[in-house]
Amino acid sequence: MSARISQKEYMSISNQLPKNRTSKTTSEFLSLLRLGINHAVSSSLVDVDWKALRDLADEQGLGAVVLDGIEKLPDQQRPPKVFLLEWIGETLQGYEYRYELYLRAITELAAFYNSHCYKMMVLKGYACSLDWPKPEHRPCGDIDIWLFGKQKEADELVVREKGVEIDYGHNVHTVFNWGDFMVENHYEFFDQRRYRTLAKLEQELEEMADDSISIEIQGAKVYVPSANLHALFLIIHALNHFASIGISLRQVLDWAFFVEKHTKEIDWEWLNKIVEEYHMKDFIGCLNAICVENFGFDASIFNNVQFNPTLKDRVFQEILNPEFGNDLPQHLVPRLIFKYKRWMGSAWKRELCYDESKWKSFSNGLWRHLLKPETI
Repeated sequence: MSARISQKEYMSISNQLPKNRTSKTTSEFLSLLRLGINHAVSSSLVDVDWKALRDLADEQGLGAVVLDGIEKLPDQQRPPKVFLLEWIGETLQGYEYRYELYLRAITELAAFYNSHCYKMMVLKGYACSLDWPKPEHRPCGDIDIWLFGKQKEADELVVREKGVEIDYGHNVHTVFNWGDFMVENHYEFFDQRRYRTLAKLEQELEEMADDSISIEIQGAKVYVPSANLHALFLIIHALNHFASIGISLRQVLDWAFFVEKHTKEIDWEWLNKIVEEYHMKDFIGCLNAICVENFGFDASIFNNVQFNPTLKDRVFQEILNPEFGNDLPQHLVPRLIFKYKRWMGSAWKRELCYDESKWKSFSNGLWRHLLKPETI
């Protein structure tokens, strides 16, 4: 496929690391990551640039996991005491305490909906955290929910009874604040208008929601996706983000922990058929390879790990050191120029992820923005 690159091109990409990030720092980061998730590590840590390593861990959303790895090191290999204590303090505050608040917000929101006979399913963040060895060490951001087709009525209810303000300027969900957290109330699982070749999968995901699983959190009934729904949703979510603005290694780790815990529940024959039909096989192969080669997961849990090594390395480098950041210029014209350059520079990612011409995807994206100018 044309998305594959030559060894010369790959070496050029590998040499474009940020000035404060060496291959040594990346290797040490991965070693501590593996230690943090209880996987074997062969290399030792000597003369570590702890500031650069921590910056990389925080950038990838894995500061708490790397700290778990540091705790398994002998004292002489750990960071300086003051630096380590600061890291521990920020992990307690930024991860563990925030996770408690996150849980409380989800519980209160679910209880509110329960009292009005609405079912609430949580997607991504909380649902993913349940598969982590330490759920509180997965960073939590927004609360993504699915209300089984009752999104509009539920939004009207929360405005009427709680006085919240609803932001309608998004493509697949509305947004409102609940306590300290932003809630994304999905009326679609993903943006069908951006890449129409995937549109048929939206209906399948909505039908699969009926098989979601109910759990109880502090007296409130909350639903989490079934294994098949979550598998397909995580794949599409990662694929869409990688092709547009990028993903972090935390999202790859979400996939790894999910598969490790639910591999026997997933209908792999069904999932592999969809992955093949919708041109996702090469991308998923790269993610699986990262999970096995870089994270140390057992290859057998992924059912089928086939990948192009050079392409996998390019995907890995793009996740670690994206060519384009997410900090958009404030003013309209510079922002439009930046987005166009990013769109052109991401052509290889779209070709990897979608079976759709770039100009068709461009026209779809343009129409999508015209429908909701707030997204420009």
